Amino acid sequence: MAGTTPQHTDVEGVDGGVGLTALLVAASRAMETHRHDSLAQDTYAEHFVRAAPACTHWPVRIEEVPDGDDNPLWGRFARYFGLRTRVLDDFVLRSAGAGARQVVLLGAGLDTRAFRLDLPSDCVVFEVDRAGVLAFKEQVLTGLSAAPEVKRVPVPVDLREDWAGALGTVGFDPAAPSVWLAEGLLFYLPGPAETYLVDTVDRLTAAGSALAFEAKLEKDLLAYRDSPIYTATRRLTGIDLLRLFDKGPRPDSAGALTAKGWSTSMHTPFEFTKRHGRGPLPEPNDALEGNRWVFAHKLVP
Repeated sequence: MAGTTPQHTDVEGVDGGVGLTALLVAASRAMETHRHDSLAQDTYAEHFVRAAPACTHWPVRIEEVPDGDDNPLWGRFARYFGLRTRVLDDFVLRSAGAGARQVVLLGAGLDTRAFRLDLPSDCVVFEVDRAGVLAFKEQVLTGLSAAPEVKRVPVPVDLREDWAGALGTVGFDPAAPSVWLAEGLLFYLPGPAETYLVDTVDRLTAAGSALAFEAKLEKDLLAYRDSPIYTATRRLTGIDLLRLFDKGPRPDSAGALTAKGWSTSMHTPFEFTKRHGRGPLPEPNDALEGNRWVFAHKLVP
C-alpha cells in the first residue's frame, strides 16, 4: 500500500495537490459507509476512489487494512472524516429544517449531499469548486446514473477568483436564508483569501443563514510534522498535507463573524466523538489537537 503519487500543489483535477485530498476524504467516507457502526452513509464514495488512477490501490473497507483501526490513516484519520461528515450532515439538515433552502458547498470536492441527504424538495445545492474536480465527479456520477434528491447546481470556479459573481449568475439568492459549508477548506487558503471568503459569505447571506467551517488553531503546523496521522498519510498515499496547508498566519474568522453580528460556537472534534460514542480521541503528538469545528448563525436584526 505504499504511495507513489506525485505531489503537485496546484493541479486542476483530483490527480494531485488539494484535489487529491478530495479522494482521501472519499476513501474515508467509503470506509465509514461499510462499518457496522457507521456514522454516515455515502454509497458513491467508493466509486470515486475506484475511478481515479491515483488511488485505485487505496482500501475502501477497514477489513482491507492489515492493522485495521490501529492504522493512523485508515483507522483514526478516516474515522475523523466520517465523524466530520456526520456532524456537518446534521448541521445542514437542522438548517434546512429551520428554513434555509439554499445549500452552498465551498470547495465541494466529491461531496454528495445533494444525493444523500433527505432535504426539502425545494432546496437547491450549489457546489463550488474548480472545474476539473467537478468534471471528474460528474463523470463518475453520470456513469452510475445517479440522480440528486434536490436541484443541484455545479459552480465551476476557483475560490481564489470571483466565486461570488459565479454564484450570482446561476441563481443564488442573497435575500433568502442559506446554509454554507467550508469542509476541510480554509487551511489550504492564504489568510487573506479566508478573510475574503468569510466577508463574502456575510455579504451574501440573509438573517437566518448558517455557516460551518473547520479551522486549525496551532500557530506552528510543523509542531506536528512527525504526527502519526501526517506520516502515515505521506507513506500510504503520497499526500503531504503539511506541504499543502498554507503556512501564513490564520485570521480569527470566528471572531470576525461574531463582530459582524453572528452567533458562533467552536468545538473540538473530540466533543462529538463522546456524543456519538465513536471517533478519534486525543493522543500524544496529535495533529488533530488544534482542529476546531465552528458553527455560526446570522441573527435576525
